[in-house]
Amino acid sequence: MKIAVLGATGLIGKPVTEQLIAAGYTVTILARNPEKVQARFPTARIVRADLRNPESLRTGLQHQQAVYLNLSVRQNEKPNEFHTETDGLKILLAEARRAGIQRIGYLSSLVMRYQGLNGFRWWVFDVKHEAVRLLNESGIPTTIFYPSTFMESFSMQTQGPLLPLAGKSVAPMWFVAGQDYGRQVARALQLPGNQNREYVVQGPEAYTYEAGARLFVQQYAKRKLAIVNAPLGVLKLLGRFNPTINYGAHIVEALNNYPERFEAEPTWAELGPPTLTIGDYAWQAP
Repeated sequence: MKIAVLGATGLIGKPVTEQLIAAGYTVTILARNPEKVQARFPTARIVRADLRNPESLRTGLQHQQAVYLNLSVRQNEKPNEFHTETDGLKILLAEARRAGIQRIGYLSSLVMRYQGLNGFRWWVFDVKHEAVRLLNESGIPTTIFYPSTFMESFSMQTQGPLLPLAGKSVAPMWFVAGQDYGRQVARALQLPGNQNREYVVQGPEAYTYEAGARLFVQQYAKRKLAIVNAPLGVLKLLGRFNPTINYGAHIVEALNNYPERFEAEPTWAELGPPTLTIGDYAWQAP
């Protein structure tokens, strides 16, 4: 299958793209800066493209059968700005229909279900819910993935010798490694049929965020790490003056309180179970 990928260099986009290549897909990466991407994926075709530019997408989608989307809201993004997951998605869907794309794969989020619980409202989750609506109503067969928390979040949060946390998580979450998720994506997009599909993506072990972080620190092979924890209220206060911290405060509040339950049994049966534990990931983490 020929597949175009948007967001190949992101934290989760990279392992997914690697697994698509390993599974035998002919991968075309659509990127704003092709020069930076080529070194990471030397066997892939790289096309300069931007979600704000329909003509560039038109070129990148030519002769492709599928598209995989790893889009996100930037941490410093504002509610009234251009959003790749809605404004950019509308442009891409129009060009995908024009190009005759047969299937779209899309990385969504399980924790966005926290919207409306315990009085929680966040415009970023509204964007993500709107993206799902646009895809389901696009007329193009779509496969949407709803992952639990990725183990890669520990690597992303690590700052020097410290792994900072905020608040206290009250419910376990089924941490999943990007590599396992990538394998499931590769299998899902090979399935025949033109119906829309949805998969909950969860890993083999459930821990609260603090317990998962302790396991990661204990097994991390590169250097010694220490966990520091700040009150969530402090993060919220600082977030009034800094959009990046404000983003972090909201996502931490949702992750800490979302009552996740195990729902991935159908996904495991159809796409294969994940195998990597937090300890496994910590040994190979950058």
